[in-house]
Amino acid sequence: MEVTKYHALGNDYLVYDPKGSDMSLNEARIRLICDRHYGVGSDGILCGPEYCAGTPSVRIYNPDGSEAEKSGSGVRIFSKYLKDAGYVKEKSFTLSTVGGDVDVTFLNESGNVMRVFMGKLTFLSSEIPVSGARRVVVDEPMEFGGNLYRVTCVSIGNPHCVIPMEEIDSAHACELGPLVENSEHFPNRINMQLLKVIDRNNIQIEIYERGAG
Repeated sequence: MEVTKYHALGNDYLVYDPKGSDMSLNEARIRLICDRHYGVGSDGILCGPEYCAGTPSVRIYNPDGSEAEKSGSGVRIFSKYLKDAGYVKEKSFTLSTVGGDVDVTFLNESGNVMRVFMGKLTFLSSEIPVSGARRVVVDEPMEFGGNLYRVTCVSIGNPHCVIPMEEIDSAHACELGPLVENSEHFPNRINMQLLKVIDRNNIQIEIYERGAG
């Protein structure tokens, strides 16, 4: 199989265009390809394009073989691939994902700078999803690993759990991330962001990605 590797702000994906290939992707194959020691190594695989009513679509796979609904870096990378491969010649177009359509506008001729409208945010538990009664999940107490945290959950096509803290670092994100991702609160698992407000114009975040770490 042929793949093309791109990165967006250091978040790297492999693009697999199935046109002309009879090789299908399964969980074991995805895990092997994405492995940084035994495979090519990447934060996931973008598969496509397929078309529905003239709109290109992409399937986004995590390194553990699971499928993500939407990814900001994945969308930007795949949009750049569509331009490079000649699938898209317009300045603006719509790309379909499992988590909904996104609107892409290239801001320069090469297409490596773009504006992407990812959709509308929702804090509703049923749309993220978060277990329990239908509600807005903002500043809600949740327990992970025996400790209580105030969390806000949000989706923009894919689910996120944001935890404000006074001090954050990557080690804490790696320790807490698996507990949050796989918590019984989140039936489809979830991405986690640790958040520190520096001032009214700056924030610091540490991200633990569902299916990627």
